[in-house]
Amino acid sequence: MELESEGFVLRGRFTGDANTPESLREGDASLEWCERRLLARIHRYTIKTLRAEIEPDSGADFMRFLFDWQGITSDPRPEGVESLDAVTKQLEGYEIPAAAWESDVLAARLNDYDPHWLDSLCLSGRALWARLQPAKSSTAAPVRTTPIALVTRRNWALWNHLAAAPPDELQLSHGARALFDFLKEHGASFFDDMVAGTRLLRSQAETALGEMVSAGLVNADSYSGLRALLIPSDKKRQLVARRRRVALFGLEDAGRWSLIRKGQLANESEALEQVAEILLRRYGVVFRRVLDREADWLPPWYTLLRVFRRLEAQGRIRGGRFVAGVSGEQYALPDAVSAMRSVRKKEPRGDLVSLSAADPLNLTGIVTPGPRVPALTNNRVLYRDGVPVAMRAGGQSDFLVQMEPGKEWEARQALLRRSMPAAPQRASRTCPASGRP
Repeated sequence: MELESEGFVLRGRFTGDANTPESLREGDASLEWCERRLLARIHRYTIKTLRAEIEPDSGADFMRFLFDWQGITSDPRPEGVESLDAVTKQLEGYEIPAAAWESDVLAARLNDYDPHWLDSLCLSGRALWARLQPAKSSTAAPVRTTPIALVTRRNWALWNHLAAAPPDELQLSHGARALFDFLKEHGASFFDDMVAGTRLLRSQAETALGEMVSAGLVNADSYSGLRALLIPSDKKRQLVARRRRVALFGLEDAGRWSLIRKGQLANESEALEQVAEILLRRYGVVFRRVLDREADWLPPWYTLLRVFRRLEAQGRIRGGRFVAGVSGEQYALPDAVSAMRSVRKKEPRGDLVSLSAADPLNLTGIVTPGPRVPALTNNRVLYRDGVPVAMRAGGQSDFLVQMEPGKEWEARQALLRRSMPAAPQRASRTCPASGRP
């Protein structure tokens, strides 16, 4: 006991015999003692042995793993509110143009995606949406291109704390200023109450809300509030003319609107560990380059590196060379290591996967060869067995590899998310958003 108090020895269960059910029932009688420096040496040898067991994957195999890890090519594909909750936890904190979330990103990961799922998730309090990074320009950007993040409510304080605070001097229009002052005085309010309290026309209040969402100042209880702001005015008039007012697209059905306030964290160390765990959950394997498209307000890599090293020392994650051709340290979840091994054993089948360039898995030019595709909603990337083969940017489609005429036609249809005929079912099945308008 005196040696333990001096830090010379440590007690625990270090061998297999001490961890048997019989030994555990004996309690303290089965405890073992080990000299501190010897235990540290054994620990270093164990980590070195585990790292030596890793066989690195190519960039293409890593992309195939990511498609499966995030549910894009999983069979059967997940569906329902609980599956959407899992997707939200995996992608939380990642900013994507508002117009791309439901039509491209969520539809690519869930079977027959239903907007009601997201509204249910937000109204239950398990998730919320917001622009985390306030606008740097005083000019309001269109809501469709506004970077929006989905986050779990339990981590809201974390993300809100990491993102920069809005500027003290806000240059808002008359209508947006009136709504801002109303919400500041009355707190969370319904759309009809805001219209009555500010005496704005409904169209003026809607425009003002769009401006405040683009500036990162407000959010609503449900996603239907943001969805309503994304619908062009002419389309709304068509819905009214056809008497097709749907709750999914009405500002009146969005619940309450409220100002986004900065949060405070009690423990910075725990916050860094939370971010590290979320990134590991997102990619399975984390290294510096795979985070190139993450928000620039996340903790820097050298700060996260200390957390990853500590998690590896605790035996919670694995370190090693998981992806070939990538410099720097790499860390992975144990489940991801097993999943990568399984993907590597699968023979390539020529499967096509078409993704929006706004998708988090648009890693062309980062993990795989080829030019980087700007992360815009209308741009797209087509992968074949994890290798980018075609891209669409600025309304122009370009092939990155030579293909036979028949295969090129098939790839072009997949790139544009057009329905495929019965013959090439493989490409149609593996194109997650195939057949969607």
